[in-house]
Amino acid sequence: MKPVVAIVGRPNTGKSTLFNKLVGQRLSIVDDTPGVTRDRIFGDCEWLNRHFLLVDTGGIEPKTDDVILLQMRRQAQLAIDSAAVIILVTDVRAGVVASDADVAAMLQKSGKPIILCVNKCDTVGDVPLEFYEFYNLGLGEPIAVSAVHGHGTGDLLDAVLSYLPEAQEEQEDETTVTVAVIGKPNVGKSSLVNAIAGEERAIVSDIAGTTRDATDTLITNQYGDFLFIDTAGMRRKSRVDDQLEKYSIIRAKMAVERAHVCVIMIDAVEGFTEQDSKVAGIAHEQGKACIIAVNKWDAVEKDGKTMTEYRKKLMNDFSFMSYAPIIFISAKTGQRLDRLFELIKFVDEQNAMRISTGKLNDVLAAATTRVQPPTDKGRRLKIYYMTQASTRPPTFVCFVNRADLFHYSYQRYIENQIREVFGLEGTPVRFVIREREKKN
Repeated sequence: MKPVVAIVGRPNTGKSTLFNKLVGQRLSIVDDTPGVTRDRIFGDCEWLNRHFLLVDTGGIEPKTDDVILLQMRRQAQLAIDSAAVIILVTDVRAGVVASDADVAAMLQKSGKPIILCVNKCDTVGDVPLEFYEFYNLGLGEPIAVSAVHGHGTGDLLDAVLSYLPEAQEEQEDETTVTVAVIGKPNVGKSSLVNAIAGEERAIVSDIAGTTRDATDTLITNQYGDFLFIDTAGMRRKSRVDDQLEKYSIIRAKMAVERAHVCVIMIDAVEGFTEQDSKVAGIAHEQGKACIIAVNKWDAVEKDGKTMTEYRKKLMNDFSFMSYAPIIFISAKTGQRLDRLFELIKFVDEQNAMRISTGKLNDVLAAATTRVQPPTDKGRRLKIYYMTQASTRPPTFVCFVNRADLFHYSYQRYIENQIREVFGLEGTPVRFVIREREKKN
């Protein structure tokens, strides 16, 4: 397991800008609005061939009654508890303020090594006079850094490495299944991740849109290793009036790109909405293995037929992705969460399935004998052979005499025949049609 380095500090000192600079990509949302980063954000960082996990936290407000700010402080505390080294980020322009001293005192109680980073020293040459105030925090020698320009980040990373434990040789595990939990706001995505992790990894609140970033949670259990990405709820475009919401949609799409499996969450009480199909469409278009998880099932009044009728309606609503299995869960009570893990493992294997060319063509021959290929003005479609080009999703290349004759309906028929024989549940299937040149 990689050592963890936590970036903490009061709001708006430039923690996320520093995080993005050190990680080398824009994982954390950066905005001039204080409190933009609410959850912990994880990123891989490498310096002098040493790898560690960098954690960006929401700004700590030591004395506050605000519900979100209180939870942000709890999130920061969780990051501090799991960290090997803590970087305290301060702002040279603001100087030492009372809350800096409060945060420093809170960190000293942790007993962890603390590196004092004085950010926004953007001019080259001597540090501003205000820099020397930071010695008063009693955390040793401060390091002058410009997160925007990258000045001083090398010294900062050298200091981090001096406190990290010796590197242990370990192989990167390729068996970890990456799972993106997606859905519209307030369907219980963070509650599901917290229920699975057994700790509060994401801020949970009745306020829709509490999760703005995509956060990572590594879970190991009897079903294997899973990396859960809890994404910000995706709202309809017309509702995206706040600039931060726009970032969140981009972040959720990035999370889907990273994932092997997408768990599409739906609110059982509210039922299917058009927004649910748009969210699912993002995962479908990217060829991800998908599971439709109906959350808050404990809150639905049920009789003997409720689940069957609900499932029938959802199959109709999600007709464009009829391959996706449907599971009824409750993040609150833990209902069917074990079954969810089994399904995730299963659909991931289906998404990565490879079928030999010989077996594919046996199915193709039987299918074309059963239902003749379409004709046009006396010319019949001939499918010479089929081969699998790639996995995730399974992609098949068909070599034909005329591509225009291979209608969508016949492609669907061939797809159904392949699914009938090989399964391929929970994963979309792609077809690439190649027209063979006529020989003279």
